Amino acid sequence: MISIKAHINNIALHHTIFDLPFAFMAAILASNGSPDLWTLFLIALAVTSGRAAAMAINNLADLKYDKKQPRMRYRAMVRGEISKFEALIFIILCLIIMIVTVAQLPPICLKLLPIAAIPFIIYPFTKRFTGWCHLFLGLAIAMAPAGGWVAVSGEITFPMVLLCIAVALWIGAFDAMYGAQDEKFDKSQKLHSMATEYGASGAFMISKILHVICIICFIILGVILNLGNLYFVGVGIAAGTLVYQHLIVSPYDFSRVTQSYFMRNGIVSIAIVLCTWLSY
Repeated sequence: MISIKAHINNIALHHTIFDLPFAFMAAILASNGSPDLWTLFLIALAVTSGRAAAMAINNLADLKYDKKQPRMRYRAMVRGEISKFEALIFIILCLIIMIVTVAQLPPICLKLLPIAAIPFIIYPFTKRFTGWCHLFLGLAIAMAPAGGWVAVSGEITFPMVLLCIAVALWIGAFDAMYGAQDEKFDKSQKLHSMATEYGASGAFMISKILHVICIICFIILGVILNLGNLYFVGVGIAAGTLVYQHLIVSPYDFSRVTQSYFMRNGIVSIAIVLCTWLSY
């Protein structure tokens, strides 16, 4: 019997907090503060099913490495709770749901879907050849706000691109920090990351720079769209969260790089999106 709980574990459903809020934010901005509820539902379903497929693809592609990595022993596929065949069926079902859902949105969404799908399909394999794989993950996550924006407006605009860049840098930089703890393991398996290319210290420094650029992008976005003061309060909370995250860890001590540390980044998305909505 297929375990729903195992599949939820396999796709880390709670990590939706990193992309879905920004998809909603894009819809809010593109609709000038009043997105249609049905459109929001379709956006949520498309993003959630697409992300589920992406995570399952990632875990399937990395299974041989995850079985050797003690930090991944909790994953459902590593524990044998989900077979490769079951994972493949799950991926196909999620992709079908995503395609059918996107087809209910403006025609441009379905036309752009193959392009939006490329980052999350190729991301699992980028660590085989580039230390900048983290930015491919960021780009994949950034497809959520891109989709949310186009679903509402039917257009690709500069503010949308700026939002996507901010989200991509936020996730990519954080993933580089989180992944730095696996530097020795990655080198032993001939995998690539910022830490394997530049050392943990270099990865942390690059992450700091990318997070600064990320916050600048959010600020510019607010100025361009003439958003209210509450929006900038949200950006301030996000910036404070990132500063705190950088302060409590170092490339020489990963003892505080826990799931709590990982999930705390959700404050960034929640703060900015909530304050964006309240600013209208």
